[in-house]
Amino acid sequence: MADVDQAADAAVAAAASFEAMGRAGRAGLLDDVAEALEAERESLVDVADRETRLGGTRLNGELTRTCFQLRLFGDVLREGSYVDAVIDHAADTPMGPRPDLRRMLVPVGPVAVFGASNFPLAFSVPGGDTASALAAGCPVVVKAHPSHPETSRRAFEAMRAVLPDGVLGLVEGYEAGAELVNHRAIKAVGFTGSTAGGRALFDLAASRPDPIPFFGELGSLNPLIVTAGAAAERADEIADGYVGSMTLGNGQFCTKPGLLFAPVGSEGLRSALADAVSKVSAGPMLNGSIRDAYQAEVTRRRNDARLTLVAAAEPGPADLGAPALFAVAAADLAGELLEECFGPSALLVEYRDLDELLSALGRLGGQLTASVHAVDGEHEEIGRLHEELRLIAGRLIFGGYPTGVAVAWAMHHGGPFPATTNFGHTSVGATAVRRWLRPICYQNAPHAVLPEELRDGNPARIPRRVDGVLG
Repeated sequence: MADVDQAADAAVAAAASFEAMGRAGRAGLLDDVAEALEAERESLVDVADRETRLGGTRLNGELTRTCFQLRLFGDVLREGSYVDAVIDHAADTPMGPRPDLRRMLVPVGPVAVFGASNFPLAFSVPGGDTASALAAGCPVVVKAHPSHPETSRRAFEAMRAVLPDGVLGLVEGYEAGAELVNHRAIKAVGFTGSTAGGRALFDLAASRPDPIPFFGELGSLNPLIVTAGAAAERADEIADGYVGSMTLGNGQFCTKPGLLFAPVGSEGLRSALADAVSKVSAGPMLNGSIRDAYQAEVTRRRNDARLTLVAAAEPGPADLGAPALFAVAAADLAGELLEECFGPSALLVEYRDLDELLSALGRLGGQLTASVHAVDGEHEEIGRLHEELRLIAGRLIFGGYPTGVAVAWAMHHGGPFPATTNFGHTSVGATAVRRWLRPICYQNAPHAVLPEELRDGNPARIPRRVDGVLG
């Protein structure tokens, strides 16, 4: 493992040759990385379980996801439309003569990625940020998360063994994070973590002499709305699904539905929720500071006069986090109740009518997701909810639950601030690669200097827009 200067300078030295490998070369490398991680599956899962206590089933699923998305980005590279190639040949136009113009997206250069505490194999040294940046042609320097340092080192060694020198670096320590964001060689940053930590690094990236983009996922409440019809018809089903989603990973998923909106008087739903929560066992938190913060927030909620306790699981040993569900009137949803609680606690927000529900939703700020459970015939409710939720959330879910983010071409994982610092980006799915690209336009360029993707005859055989026609 290198220090920040060594890792960043090595990334700069590797950048040109890594880009020059082309789409096919990098796609092959991503396949090789997936195979290298698969070969170390048993040891990676074992060490990750020792450090995080997330369990073999969960961690094997994470590693499978990581290898799948590495291969998906290989497919993205081979298909090629991500470069957004556009050609306008020289022509006479109503505005006068137009030169020959050719534009595409190219790598920004070395990027920094901050590993997340809650996904040691899917949002850390391996994972979506790293995979998408490598696909773009950008060397990556990862700042390891202190919750799983040995896992980070093991994954780094497996990946580095099949990557060219300097293409992947690893640094550790609190000070290294700030140094990395400030380093002259770093051209963009990917971050998944707390709102406070992410905002501090975001401000640091913006205050550099040469500001750089900071793609941060910071915090989300992920509201789930139950209409009157759904509460009456599917109370038990919704309660089981909701509590399962809220406590998945012991509530330590960025997509945990932390707010459940339901009509006042939905006693069947409230009772079913209480029963479901009481059956869930306390589980391990990712580290001591997360555990302490969670337990302090649950204690604060117990003492908050606005809240009533709907149900709580047995607390178990002191080092665990126990699920707890509280109820609050929609009119009282304000202040610290609008901040993410990282862990298996949530709020049942009870609204009197659709107008009060919409008013409460309007106070939430940006979200990664929003979910709606309704029944046939509630067209007005669904329509008005859609108009509100599409303004604040990056992914809208109907009849389902937000935990579980598919790795697919159409997936979007982002939202208005504070869900992400740039709501035009996604950290999951094929378009995650666009974070690490910048446009370049060639005007009347000699054919020999043009990238293959912009040459006449389309030797790259990729989708392009030529003289306004997509083909």
